[in-house]
Amino acid sequence: MDMDGEINGEAVGQCLSSFIDDGSIESHRYYLARKTVLEMLKDRGYAVPNSEIELTLPQFRDLYGPKPDVERLRVSTALVSDPSKKILVVFCGPQLVKVSTIRIIGSQIVDKESLSAIILIVENRLTGPAQKALDIFHSKVETFQITDLLVNITKHVLKPRHRVLTAKEKEKLLKKYNLEEKQLPRMSVKDAISRYYGLEKGQVVKVMYTGEITQSHVTYRCVS
Repeated sequence: MDMDGEINGEAVGQCLSSFIDDGSIESHRYYLARKTVLEMLKDRGYAVPNSEIELTLPQFRDLYGPKPDVERLRVSTALVSDPSKKILVVFCGPQLVKVSTIRIIGSQIVDKESLSAIILIVENRLTGPAQKALDIFHSKVETFQITDLLVNITKHVLKPRHRVLTAKEKEKLLKKYNLEEKQLPRMSVKDAISRYYGLEKGQVVKVMYTGEITQSHVTYRCVS
């Protein structure tokens, strides 16, 4: 599964139904997506209790019911290293996301200036005007299709491990090998890993490979 949301919703539903228990497919989708979101936030350095991530599907259904209210699924937390930097995750539900949807979400945020980032989880799509209306948030806004989040791509057995370098680590790397930033291998800002970690252009990722085929080695990628 890639992060571009190419999987058909019906196919996903059929896939999930093959191993789902007696609960609803809808609640299972929300459970998987929210779990991945929590893992993603934790990997980005946000404060996320392990108890939330380790919630089981039956426990999730006990809390949110067979047809979860998307407003109750929202996540609000802050960076461990800088509590003043907060993020809000909003599940938009199955409807088309219009300007009115964005305005409603905006009206529910008491202090927009306190948010450094917002993540919107959509099941349909954003209209063109709705995309432009995201400017009302005055912060970075990321959008993910719910199908992008049914599996945590960083946990795939064939995926190498990634670690985002700090600005000082990046500077040290360039100095050590006498390189300029443009000489590093590139990674698109739209890449699945870039999106997972919320990376910006210019950030550098350390990529660690292990395995019989790839052998153990390290490389670096600069987001562009």
